[in-house]
Amino acid sequence: RDLFARLREDAEKVAIRVFGDDLRDLLLAAPAGQKAVMGLDPGIRTGVKVAVVDATGKLVETATVYPHEPRRDWDGSLQVLARLCARHGVELIAIGNGTASRETDRLAGDLIRLLERTATEGGLPRPAIQKVVVSEAGASVYSASEYASKELPDVDVSLRGAASIARRLQDPLAELVKIDPKSIGVGQYQHDVNQSDLARTLDAVVEDCVNAVGVDLNTASEPLLSRVSGLSPAVARAIVKWRESHGAF
Repeated sequence: RDLFARLREDAEKVAIRVFGDDLRDLLLAAPAGQKAVMGLDPGIRTGVKVAVVDATGKLVETATVYPHEPRRDWDGSLQVLARLCARHGVELIAIGNGTASRETDRLAGDLIRLLERTATEGGLPRPAIQKVVVSEAGASVYSASEYASKELPDVDVSLRGAASIARRLQDPLAELVKIDPKSIGVGQYQHDVNQSDLARTLDAVVEDCVNAVGVDLNTASEPLLSRVSGLSPAVARAIVKWRESHGAF
């Protein structure tokens, strides 16, 4: 029993290290930068949730379209999405990798072709829009969180996930720090290892990543600022409050 316990302990240490590496890869994924992004949170019966964020990550418009079963309103959905793209100058489409992701990816492909055809017929330059499938792990946890209800108070819970998907393409690190690291889905069997050791390691990885990259004082959110070494949550809150009342630093 003693030998078995020791072997398990060693295996857990390696597993936790692997989970930490997985999280680091997710957090340090290349950001798309300051571009207007349309986030699509796929769904079948409940519809595809749509959220458009501007170049600074501010949510500007939301919608719900029903291209899949049972309504199959494919053309209507394309028209709604095309109007949103034209209105807000969307450059990137972020598609969540959950249920109905493949079908929604096909919808995004049809949308890009429709926009290109419309531009060609109107004698306008072809829009440079790209679609990217992003991990939606933790988006539902974020949308029901206390921070999300403070950040997007008037937005329906189901639409907050689409906004999170759009923002995590713009800047994965800034968006993912708002979610408990264990909810980002860092690996299989993560619930079988020592939870306090796992939480400690994942928190350390998040802090390492934030401090390695640095933060922009004028755009960083409260959760992101509180991960900077030497800044407590209270100081982070004070910085955001000062910025809101006095403008940029």
